[in-house]
Amino acid sequence: MIAPTNLARIDDARSEAQRVMLVLEDETDLSAWVRLATALCASSGEIHLRGVITIPEGTSLSEGATRARNFREALDQVARDLPLVHDEALVTVDHHPMDRLIPEISTRQIDLVIVRWVAPDMLVGGVPVDDVLRRVPCDLVLLNRVPEESSAPVLLSLRGGPNIGLGLRVAKALAEQATITVFHAADTAQTIPNLSGIMRADPQITRTVTLISQVARGILHEAHTHKAIVMGATFRQPQFATSTTSPIFSKIFEVVTIPVAMVRAYQPEAEAFHVPRRAPKAKPAETLSVRVDRWFAENTFHSREFVDVAALVALKERQNLTISLCLPALNEEGTVGNVITTMKKALMEDFPLLDEIVLIDSQSTDQTVAIAESLGIPVYKHPDLLPEMGSYVGKGEALWKSLSVLKGDLIAWIDTDITNIHPRFVYGLLGPLLKRQAIQYVKGVYQRPLTIGDTLHAVGGGRVTELVARPLLNLFYPELSGIIQPLSGEYAGRRSALQQMPFFSGYGVETGLLIDLHERFGLEGIAQVDLEERIHYNQPLMGLSKMSFAIHQVFIARIEQRYGVELLDRANRSMKLIIHEPERFALDVAEIRDVERPPIANLNLVSV
Repeated sequence: MIAPTNLARIDDARSEAQRVMLVLEDETDLSAWVRLATALCASSGEIHLRGVITIPEGTSLSEGATRARNFREALDQVARDLPLVHDEALVTVDHHPMDRLIPEISTRQIDLVIVRWVAPDMLVGGVPVDDVLRRVPCDLVLLNRVPEESSAPVLLSLRGGPNIGLGLRVAKALAEQATITVFHAADTAQTIPNLSGIMRADPQITRTVTLISQVARGILHEAHTHKAIVMGATFRQPQFATSTTSPIFSKIFEVVTIPVAMVRAYQPEAEAFHVPRRAPKAKPAETLSVRVDRWFAENTFHSREFVDVAALVALKERQNLTISLCLPALNEEGTVGNVITTMKKALMEDFPLLDEIVLIDSQSTDQTVAIAESLGIPVYKHPDLLPEMGSYVGKGEALWKSLSVLKGDLIAWIDTDITNIHPRFVYGLLGPLLKRQAIQYVKGVYQRPLTIGDTLHAVGGGRVTELVARPLLNLFYPELSGIIQPLSGEYAGRRSALQQMPFFSGYGVETGLLIDLHERFGLEGIAQVDLEERIHYNQPLMGLSKMSFAIHQVFIARIEQRYGVELLDRANRSMKLIIHEPERFALDVAEIRDVERPPIANLNLVSV
């Protein structure tokens, strides 16, 4: 007779996992893998999709950025219509990405992990298979590929014991409507279970085979008429190898051409799950460079990942969020109308992603305000906001004061001088905030053509970025050295984070926000998104010189805070500008000083 404990485990095969994590190393047959995960997950359960990209030791993790972006996009696409997918699809880029997933498996209390792996002795996410079998704290399925749809049966090869329930569940999921053959490898004739009892446990099992010896030969004999094999992890253990052969599992894997799954049921009481077989090799402390490279690979997005605006609206509604778009403007009558109509139609009328669009004007002398008002959006002049706080000239002042009137939980700011405006400039910024709860702030990244005379050059814009901002970040804030365009005028963040930040009133606002948000929320709280190409009016060299002067002051102010030095009070705040015109060759003096505004939350405003 079959042992009662084994019968109980067969009955357990009918109880599906509540939390399933699917771990894949590429996008091959992605729909089939998700279908398998769905079959093994309870109808009321949840599926967590995880991609892993293993970068060879000695290679920068940043090399995985493009693969991560494409992988993440593929995972999102296949998960879009699956109600069981619980959270955002994440892609981990690392030299040993499985090492980072195992703690998450425990934290999320995952019941079943399904991992795609190549061969018995190949690493899984940079980790040896035996370590994965020992360390993953839940039921585990290792499968090389999902079988094609076929009426051929699935071969379930087990010895009984703890793996039988999980093995049967996996065999049923792989079989779909096909039947199952149970192949029992017994130690002696006396320990052969009651096969008719197993058959009665599930009508999908139509045939049983029992062998006491020559188990590998028996499995191979059966394999050619089946579409997949499910084997227990015990077949990988050394006792299933003779002095001249490898374990049965490896021997089978090397010969058969059909998919092979290895299952290991979790036994929390088993010593193997608590005591390492060998002392773990000490890992060197992670360098800052590696941390930045990983961030670059995992937190650099592309706007096309968020092109499904309807899906973003669903995420917004599920999280009960409101979203504001703020347009700072100063004499932008040539472009502001197109910016407003483009965003209003695409992201309010076609899809209700935005709850409001607000223009904050900085005393325009052209038709900017009239155009915005004619298009039906609220317009505020920033000197009129928070009058008790006084007013300064500058974009940063407009952004800071905008927080006193914007209502959204998420806030996006984009410049109004963009001539090639497209909805991606907004949904691209909002996508990471809606998909990843840990992200607090998103910077836009784009190609910036440079207009010289009447000629538009494909590259060359962003001169202050490359000559001032990024060199200074690399010198004093190397943890932010992966930020491609720290001075970009397109960015978005969570109100809860932004209202805690001081704002510089002028050109230094982007630099100050980036440094301060990093200090408060760390590198993982920041992301960047590729918005493709941005075409706008390029400032003349003198304007860029003023901008650089202001940005240097912000850097010095923050360096003072970080390193406890005093420099800025002794610095000159006026800049000699060289005027070289046909009728004039002289020096002009400009006072360039960014005022640091306090966090808007400190003002205790009713609207915030």
